[in-house]
Amino acid sequence: MKSKATKEKSKINNNNSIRRRSTRGLGEAMDLVMGLEGPLMSTLQHLMDIPDEVVDKAINAPTRAYVRDRKAMAATPADVKELPGSYVFEMDMPGVKPGEIKVQVEDENVVVISGERKRGEEEQDVKYLRMERRVGKFMRKFSLPENANTEAISAVCRDGVLTVTVEKLPPPEPKKPKSVEVKVA
Repeated sequence: MKSKATKEKSKINNNNSIRRRSTRGLGEAMDLVMGLEGPLMSTLQHLMDIPDEVVDKAINAPTRAYVRDRKAMAATPADVKELPGSYVFEMDMPGVKPGEIKVQVEDENVVVISGERKRGEEEQDVKYLRMERRVGKFMRKFSLPENANTEAISAVCRDGVLTVTVEKLPPPEPKKPKSVEVKVA
């Protein structure tokens, strides 16, 4: 026999599958009540039977927008290749216009690729059943090796794939031995 607490944690949805209650919904609720203080907040907490430590954690947690943006940044995979004369970075950019992508060099040896994926125009009377494509800002940083020529970088977006090419510097000339004249004393 299940305890009362176990019964409270599980609910049956319309599809007859079990859905667990979690504090994830609490984060959404906390986004709505961040500016509310005092009696209203404590009444809401009491009605929802939420422990103090859960409320404190939710209030001090990063906002959902920050977490969403961080996930979008991490979810922009890249292939990095070394060729005989260059380094090549390839990233899938479906639906991103080339004008919305920035490629920059920071600190003399860090390539920064950033931009924003935007959702299309909102349609009237449309209810999304599933939304899996990521939207929002993205940014990736790549440290370049010493032989990368940051003055010779090109970026091309073709068929939804961004290709950033960083040319290599020519190898340094081998040092010739220095001859020292031997004097007679």
